[in-house]
Amino acid sequence: MSVLERIRSGALARMGVLDDQRARDVSALLEQCEHDGLETLRFVFTDQHGILRGKTLTAEALPSAFANGVRVPSTLLLKDTAHRTVFPVWSPSGGLMQGASDVLLVPLPDSLTPLPWAPHSALIHCAVMTIDGAPIPFAPLQVLQTANDALTRRGLDPLMGLEVEFSVFTRGADGDVPLNPGYQYLTETRYAAHEDLLDLLRRTAQGMGLPVRSVEIEFGPGQFEFTFAPADPLTIARMAVTFRTMVKAVCQRQGLHASFMAKPRIANAMANGWHIHQSMSDAASGKSLFQPDAAGKMPAFAAHWVAGLLAHAEAACLLTTPTVNGYKRYAPYQLAPNAIGWGLDNRGTMIRAIMDPADPASRVENRVADSTANPYYALASQLVCGLDGVTNTLSPPAPMTAPYDTDARRLPTNLGAAIDAFSRSALMRGALGDAFVDYLTQLKTAEWDRYLTTISEWEQSEYFDTF
Repeated sequence: MSVLERIRSGALARMGVLDDQRARDVSALLEQCEHDGLETLRFVFTDQHGILRGKTLTAEALPSAFANGVRVPSTLLLKDTAHRTVFPVWSPSGGLMQGASDVLLVPLPDSLTPLPWAPHSALIHCAVMTIDGAPIPFAPLQVLQTANDALTRRGLDPLMGLEVEFSVFTRGADGDVPLNPGYQYLTETRYAAHEDLLDLLRRTAQGMGLPVRSVEIEFGPGQFEFTFAPADPLTIARMAVTFRTMVKAVCQRQGLHASFMAKPRIANAMANGWHIHQSMSDAASGKSLFQPDAAGKMPAFAAHWVAGLLAHAEAACLLTTPTVNGYKRYAPYQLAPNAIGWGLDNRGTMIRAIMDPADPASRVENRVADSTANPYYALASQLVCGLDGVTNTLSPPAPMTAPYDTDARRLPTNLGAAIDAFSRSALMRGALGDAFVDYLTQLKTAEWDRYLTTISEWEQSEYFDTF
């Protein structure tokens, strides 16, 4: 039996997950793996925290894996940030994942990615499905696909940007030390001092097919920023998780530690943000719906989109700012927003409008997200909220000029408030489904409760001697 015939008769084809063209694509991919001399292939999926998980298979196992998928424990989708399962899988109410049953990884043929630091290996991104091939409503890829499909049905073509900050530390007996003291933003001498590492990260990213646009020295201690060419939301989400994984792996091999934590506990820390650039065009004509006709004037479509982002900002925060630590980023005068509003090219506002009649790349930049966000969930939130603004022709308030001196609504001040806003959101439930909202609410509530019951260093210092 040929490889193609084996794939056509495999479980994925029988379940309707692979049509004939996809089967041919998989067959060609297997030939490529053999031609490239791959010894192992890492079947990975993006989990609920935006972390890649999966299994590494040998070359001999690839035909079966591509024909039938790869089984992994469903509990991988049920763990909090401490990697603890926080759903009742051993009770009759365990639902889809009762008994810690398996789910299926279905490889996406167009996502094969070389690993420059491991030339004998590569990774391939996978969709996560039930064993019988049904979608899982809270799997990150499925959530973003659902949001994206809603725009496609309206004849809209979204374009997103990836601009992500992270910090790098040396590791030693005295703890982690930032690679540089910071506060030398965009200085050439500081770039030169770290050019070897930045070149290594850039070349590795490019070797993995990631279209790097710029490499920058950021404000904070040991802080850097990479930006990438814009793309559709699904491509950007995959790029984001691949880049984060790569940076941590490459730095580890250099004896360094890279962290995308929103606000590390170091002196003079600046928060790591992920600024989500977004625009929209008409799919039929290709015309930008964000490019204004006159300077200082926002097109009607873009205005409705921005109004939707602002109207549902509190509910969306759980998807853009998913950790306890992330809410400590929302502080005044820190180049991060703390109020809900927009402004014209204003880096203190939540939504920064970057628009010019002569610029076909006119867009808005949502500065609310941090670098720990699950890219699939974060981008889904933007599509859902923006589309609601368009559907209901919402209007934004007047632009802000002093975003840190305003009586506008505030972003949630902690993870608990964000969980509550997300759980109560009729929009999120209607657009992404009750199953997803209830799932993420339970997952993040477990994390929040664990934080609330942990005795902090502040409490010990404040009360231990006093009472």
